[in-house]
Amino acid sequence: MEKAPQQQLDDLCRRFRPALVVYFLRRVHDPAEAEDLAHDVFVRLAGVPLEQLRSADAYVFQVAANLLKDRARRSKVRADYLASGLAGEEALESSTRSLDPERIEAARRSLTGLVTRLREIPERTREIFILYRIENVARADIARAYGLSISTVEKEIARATAYLILHRENP
Repeated sequence: MEKAPQQQLDDLCRRFRPALVVYFLRRVHDPAEAEDLAHDVFVRLAGVPLEQLRSADAYVFQVAANLLKDRARRSKVRADYLASGLAGEEALESSTRSLDPERIEAARRSLTGLVTRLREIPERTREIFILYRIENVARADIARAYGLSISTVEKEIARATAYLILHRENP
């Protein structure tokens, strides 16, 4: 019997999350960032038809390696940007541009769309997602408050994130 895509993702999360956290921790030396990167692996996997993969094991770690490469590229771009001295000039220019009525309206539409999509998520999943991503409450504290395991909290966050990604409006 074929497993549902969500069940396949849950199985991969259960199997690989600890190994991914260790993998990332050895490279980034920050437990919170290692957890976030491991979470990002499963968010990316949520958009992939897992039943079509030849080797999910290899794919999971390929995604992890790609996330580290992306992280390194972003860090280099930021460092180069700050070293160029343009950061201060653009910050001033950006502050005047931020009052542009079109940008304000686009931001309002985007926020309205996000709120609408958040309302489509089951209540507990939505609450956990908001506590973690918006209120910056630690996963352990959320788990304790809801009487759940940290793993369940992580799955709820992953489900909400995957839903929002899959249902985002294209600009």
